[in-house]
Parts: sequence; structure tokens; C-alpha cells
Amino acid sequence: MARYRDAVCRLCRREGMKLFLKGDRCFKPSCAIEKRGTQPPGQHGALARRKVLAGYGQQLREKQKVKRMYFVLEKQFRNYFEKAVRQKGVTGENLLILLERRLDNAVYRAGFATSRRQARQLVSHGHILVNGRKVDIPSFQVKVGDVISVKEKSLKNPHIVTAWETASGRGRPQWLMVNGDQMSVTVTALPRREDIDANINEQLIVELYSK
Repeated sequence: MARYRDAVCRLCRREGMKLFLKGDRCFKPSCAIEKRGTQPPGQHGALARRKVLAGYGQQLREKQKVKRMYFVLEKQFRNYFEKAVRQKGVTGENLLILLERRLDNAVYRAGFATSRRQARQLVSHGHILVNGRKVDIPSFQVKVGDVISVKEKSLKNPHIVTAWETASGRGRPQWLMVNGDQMSVTVTALPRREDIDANINEQLIVELYSK
């Protein structure tokens, strides 16, 4: 399975904003954006000036930003777009909802992990159950009624416990409901546009792929 192996903090600095790829570190002074600002990565980053983008450049940067936020590569991202085109409704919103319904994203949103990257690892290593059955495919699409939980042997995993406690303070999206005192959530509805990062301009991505 192809995956990005370089330093993820470089991605945030390249996009000039926090993409929250390192979990709790993104909320601390040790965050690369906090320490070095939004200057581009590299030895000459401090001397580089960000160009004012327009047209194709702006569209490309928006696509790259969303790809990096959800930690998917180009081919898979393009497949999501083509699927969004075939669905009824607004293509850009369909695209974001498909990305939001990925199991690794749902695990992150539910609070089992502090970042999508960590959530992807939990899923791949078999720590996550959907409706009581192990699912180790990060791109698995959750649907209304699905119950997402952690397998019994992983309930005391310190990374999962810490992430769950942290999420209780930061809150969860409305489409996920915590099941009482259990460490599990139920998908009560499909994600809506207002549940997704407002800093994304999905129309720019649609324009890029429609050329």
C-alpha cells in the first residue's frame, strides 16, 4: 500500500496552515507552524516569498491540501472525485462526504486517534471493529447505523485511551454518537458540509478536474 513516508510537518508548512497531521503536537508550542511560521520548508524557506496564486495554481494547491488532510494519494483521490461526479447532488460536497466517510477518518473523528495518520495505523493493524467485526481497510466507507469500536484487547492501549479522553474535551461531529460509557460510537447520519473543515474550497478542486 503506497503511503507518504516523509516528515508530515513539511506538508503543513508547504500549505501555509495547520493540517493537524501530528495529533496533539499540533496544539502545542512544538508545532512546526508555531515555531517556524508559515514559511515554506527547505533550507531557503526563510528567504522564499509566497506567490499570490490564481487560476490553475490556486486550484492545484487546494487539491493538494485536501489530499494531505485526508492522507490519500493522487490515484485514490481522483477515484473519489469520479465517484462524486456520478452521484446526485453537488460534486464538491459529494467528494468531501466520501472522504469524511472513510473508516480512518471516522476513527479519528470519533476520538480513537489524535490524527488521521494514527487512525489509519489503528485500522491497518486490526484494532478497530465495525459492527463487531474487524475491518482493516482504512478506505472502508462507513454508513448510517454502523457501530465503530475498539477490539477488547486494545481497550487499554494508552494511545487510544489518551485520544478518547482528549476527544471528550474537544467534542465530536454531530453525525457520530457516543454509546453511553462504552468506548464506541454509532454513525447516526451521513456527514454534512457544515460538519467538514470550513477552510476547504471544494469548488476549486471541481474546476481543476473538470478541465
